[in-house]
Amino acid sequence: MTDDRTYEGRRLPRPHDEVVDQGLGFDIGTLLSRRRALRFLGLGAAGAALAACTTQPSAAPAATSPSAGEIPEETAGPYPGDGSNGPDVLDQSGVVRSDIRTSFGPSNGTAQGVPMTLQLVVADLAEGGTPFTGVAVYVWQCDREGRYSMYSEGAQNENYLRGVQIADAAGKVRFTTIFPACYPGRWPHIHFEVYPDETSITDASKTIATSQVALPQNACETVYAQPGYERSVRTLRSVSLSDDNVFGDSGGAQLGTVTGDVNTGYTVALNVGVDTRTN
Repeated sequence: MTDDRTYEGRRLPRPHDEVVDQGLGFDIGTLLSRRRALRFLGLGAAGAALAACTTQPSAAPAATSPSAGEIPEETAGPYPGDGSNGPDVLDQSGVVRSDIRTSFGPSNGTAQGVPMTLQLVVADLAEGGTPFTGVAVYVWQCDREGRYSMYSEGAQNENYLRGVQIADAAGKVRFTTIFPACYPGRWPHIHFEVYPDETSITDASKTIATSQVALPQNACETVYAQPGYERSVRTLRSVSLSDDNVFGDSGGAQLGTVTGDVNTGYTVALNVGVDTRTN
């Protein structure tokens, strides 16, 4: 007579032993089954890691290089300002600029906050990870109060913290900006879209990548202790990188690296791998 003992719907290879003594192959199969279940529930890799072990959480993962894989494709969110959801800043003269702290055109507001430089290095994975020279990168973010220009109350008539740069021979773009707030429901972040070239930016359907940069926790905590960021202190405590609905399953691929301080300003850098073959 056979022993049909099972665990989580799977027959035990050693039915007379404890579940923990079923062998490496059975353990791996259990872990993979849990990962699939968690992805189905929308918890992603971060949830799988929590289900698989009970050890202390590890430090935040370092950013990956473009050669390690394609940047995860993400939502542009409700405030893109690219014409896909109402306002369109990309058809305005002056949007191609490196300093995005001040509004341009008929607007003249300036976003206040801790100075920050955002540096993205774009690689063309379809060409073996070579620099993606000439692509246009559009970035946008919230201000110190958590508002998005062109959309949020009090900032509808501004277009600050939005701008486009063209990647140089090294695939690099740099923006002068401010450290964004943390608003309810999201980990601190910056949005970006990559277009094939400058002439394509007026048509949001031509994007070849849409993603977001996650900001490291230690830098966020330091910045939010500064005047003007008071509301972000409490909000940051209510969110986590691993539970964020955008970054929770990215494995750290969108986590920027940071240097600098609150006095001289921060530099946040991220390598962005773009693969046009997957579009």
